[in-house]
This record gives sequence, C-alpha cells and structure tokens, in this order.
Amino acid sequence: MNGAWVVTEPGPSTAIRVWSIDLALSARQLARCDARLSPDEAARADRFLRAEDRDRFRASHAALRLILAPAFGLGGDALAFTAGPAGKPELAGALAGSLRFNLSHSGTRALVGVSPTAAIGVDVEAVRPIPDVLRIARAHFAPWETEALAALPPEALGLAFTGLWTRKEAVVKALGAGLSLPLDRFALTLPPAPPRLVAIAGDDPEAWSLHHLEPGPGTVGAAAIRAPGAAIARCALPPDWPDRPPR
Repeated sequence: MNGAWVVTEPGPSTAIRVWSIDLALSARQLARCDARLSPDEAARADRFLRAEDRDRFRASHAALRLILAPAFGLGGDALAFTAGPAGKPELAGALAGSLRFNLSHSGTRALVGVSPTAAIGVDVEAVRPIPDVLRIARAHFAPWETEALAALPPEALGLAFTGLWTRKEAVVKALGAGLSLPLDRFALTLPPAPPRLVAIAGDDPEAWSLHHLEPGPGTVGAAAIRAPGAAIARCALPPDWPDRPPR
C-alpha cells in the first residue's frame, strides 16, 4: 500500500515528511505566491520563457517557504538559500545545515521532502507517453534495470520506466551529486515492486530507504533517504494554501 496523504498545516516536526502540493492555481493565488518570494527568486521566475514554467516556479518556491519556515518559528521571508557543490538548494546563513530538504515539480504537482538530519531527495513526474523507452534506458540505466524493463509487456513499459526514473532521480538528488553520478552506476527495483536499491557504486545499498509515491492523479514519484529503515509522513498542503497571508 502506498499510504494516504494527510492534509495538514506545516509546523515543527522531528519526522521525515514529504509534502504534496497542488500547483494548479488561479492568477490571484499566483499573485499571493509572489508575495512569499525573495527578490532573487522573483528574478529567476521572470527568466523563464514559458508561462507554465514561470508559474510552476513561483508556486513551488512559495510553497517551499511556507513548509520550511514553521520549523524555525520564522516567517518565510526570513529564509535564505544557497546552492551546494552540485547545485542542490540548501539553507544559508544562521540556519545552514539545520534541516535537509528537496523540491521537485512536474505538471501541476510538486513534492517537498523535509528531513531533520538524513539526506533526502524527492522526484515527481507527470505520467505521459514516452517514445523509445528501451533506447533511453539502454543509454542511461544500469544493465540490470534495462533487462528488467525489456522483459515487461509493452503495455506496462511506460509506467514502469517513469516510476524507475523517479526512483533514480530521488537517489541522485539525495546525494546532491547532480551529473557527477551517472544513472548507470546504481540499480533499483522496478515498479510495481517496492523501491529498493539493488547496488550502488561506492556506497552500501542497505544504508538507504526508498518510498514509492503517488501524490496526485496522473503522477508518480519517489523519496530517497540515506538512512536505513526511515519512515515518512505523507502530508498535503490545504487546497487554499496560497491564500494564507505570509507569516
């Protein structure tokens, strides 16, 4: 069972949480999101050429501030971010290193993973037709994964590929490795099997916990935590989250 998503308010917690956020917002709600962004974030949003990419950035980064700020009893505008060595966002200033988090978005859905201590990565993808799935897998995935995909019936191939992709991206993002960790250097189980690291170069697969996620209709996702036996709480922001005044 994937587990239910519980609609709840952000707040202090010692649990590892993964938040599901609906990004299908009205123009008025997007304007509310803008009030939460830093000048740097607003400038980054304006650099997107496509309106849907710009709106997704505005909404997801506003939600990230709404989720993280209560952990410190601060307003969202008090948070400062920086990029790690491979570009992974991190808290900066006095809060540096005090909390691990990761953000992913696709289509009209975002995920935010928050962990008190262990490294965490999340990924979400909108399910859509993907041509040449096996060609992509052979070019990027580990041989074990490619063989497992090739053994599936054609009707199961697309969803299994997308689910595997999210699992691999979550691991890479947890490590903060970016492109320095090729996707063929580690192997995972394929959906519908529970997510598990089969092998990973230079690391112990038993040191990891992985979770399959279905955060919204037409989406699939994953969370990876570098801690054995790590449970997660599945949380969702209330539908009216953008209408709440900035704290």
